[in-house]
Amino acid sequence: MFTDKDLELFKQRNVTVEQIEDQLNSFKQGFPYLKLVSAATVGNGIMKMTEEDEAHYVSVWNEYLSSDGNILKFVPASGAASRMFKNLFSFVDGADDVPTDKFMKEFFAGIHNFAFFDDLNKVVVANHGKTIDEMIAAGCYKQVVECLLGAKGMNYGSLPKALLEFHKVGNEIHTALVEQLEEGAQYAQNKEGKVNVHFTVSGEHRALFKAEMDRVIPGLAKQYGVTYDVSMSEQKPSTDTIAVNMDNTPFRENGKLLFRPGGHGALIENLNDVDAQVVFVKNIDNVVPRTLRDVTIKYKKIIGGVLVEVQKKVAEYLKVLDAGNYTIEDLREIVKFVQRTLFVRNEETKYLEDSELALYLRKKLNRPIRVCGVVKNEGEPGGGPYVAYNQDGTTSLQILESSQIDKNDAAAMALMQGATHFNPVDLVCYICDYKGKKFNLPEYVDKNTGFISEKSKSGHEIKALELPGLWNGAMSDWNTIFVEVPVETFNPVKTVNDLLRPAHQG
Repeated sequence: MFTDKDLELFKQRNVTVEQIEDQLNSFKQGFPYLKLVSAATVGNGIMKMTEEDEAHYVSVWNEYLSSDGNILKFVPASGAASRMFKNLFSFVDGADDVPTDKFMKEFFAGIHNFAFFDDLNKVVVANHGKTIDEMIAAGCYKQVVECLLGAKGMNYGSLPKALLEFHKVGNEIHTALVEQLEEGAQYAQNKEGKVNVHFTVSGEHRALFKAEMDRVIPGLAKQYGVTYDVSMSEQKPSTDTIAVNMDNTPFRENGKLLFRPGGHGALIENLNDVDAQVVFVKNIDNVVPRTLRDVTIKYKKIIGGVLVEVQKKVAEYLKVLDAGNYTIEDLREIVKFVQRTLFVRNEETKYLEDSELALYLRKKLNRPIRVCGVVKNEGEPGGGPYVAYNQDGTTSLQILESSQIDKNDAAAMALMQGATHFNPVDLVCYICDYKGKKFNLPEYVDKNTGFISEKSKSGHEIKALELPGLWNGAMSDWNTIFVEVPVETFNPVKTVNDLLRPAHQG
């Protein structure tokens, strides 16, 4: 099936023939739907904090910060912002010269309230000799949008979200990158005052990221009394996936196999490479100005405190199991912890001999841990928290996308409709074992949880394969804890008009 040129291409990409064949089999067989037990709700897999709980976990986190904790903030930021401006591109390419739909009317009505307004106005004046207001009065709406999106203007249609001007804070204009760096100083600096932040970027934007960091980090470091250690990485070519024709045969363009990015699940490799014990994971666009950030900082510390406390208990139990001097009472206590705190259940444990039970418990305890903030579902898009079956017959907490649930299964759909919370990508992870050795994170991926989508390439219909999502299947075999966090901590910018929401206006 594969030519010598194909094999050379695999070698360049650091992938094996076996990996490619596995991908082709995934196209042919598809991915199984996950079997659900229930939606996770408060009291059934989701922790809800009292004021006393909040104070306790903030204290636990602050104590950890004053210790020798090795902390890093991991921010997926490699995607371009083009989807954020989808409506604006459609307007420019459309037949109407003036806004006719609700979205574009809202954009122009609020244009003075965007943080990028002043810079956009300068570009409009430079390109057309008139201000934005004068252009609008003259009916030149499209030219204003072109100055925002185009290469002869601010080029926002091609930049990553991280480098867009999101907020106006007093006289300062903050990009999303600046807000992420500020956040890091407010909840993730270690006892030496060092803030470790890692951005995943695309190769074409790396120089722009570096330039923005060089511009803003000295001032932020002085303002917060910290030092920053900021690193970047790119999605590895080895995580790209092969594209196929609609009959599942490899697609070729001018005789060459086509590979496509494997989606955010590919970033499990980047996360695996970072040097840290505790890692906060947060999407680049879920940020607010510092004037509205108190609740975000508070709950980052809370979920950090939950993680530290759970990891400490896991370490205690693993030491007992590894020493081999456990009693039946010890095993019963550990079973309760695994079932009630980690929400991992296996009906077969009651039939196991003590030694078999100890092995089972060790396997379930000795895994990466993640604490996920979940938000009450108020109609925002996002995966949801569920209790689901695993490959080994156990049940555990999982974050699932709707595509992983069988639409023809009435019971599963009823569970999905009854879900009370969704996932805003608000995670803090412990990725080392209790002895300090890094887990090899790709070993904990459920490879049966990828996605297949249909795309178009050079006029041909093709299929594309996405790897198990970073916070879905890529973390399937982790220990998971869900904590309810306020909706105020979730302020994504999926469209440019989201920047007009009160949470982004300071």
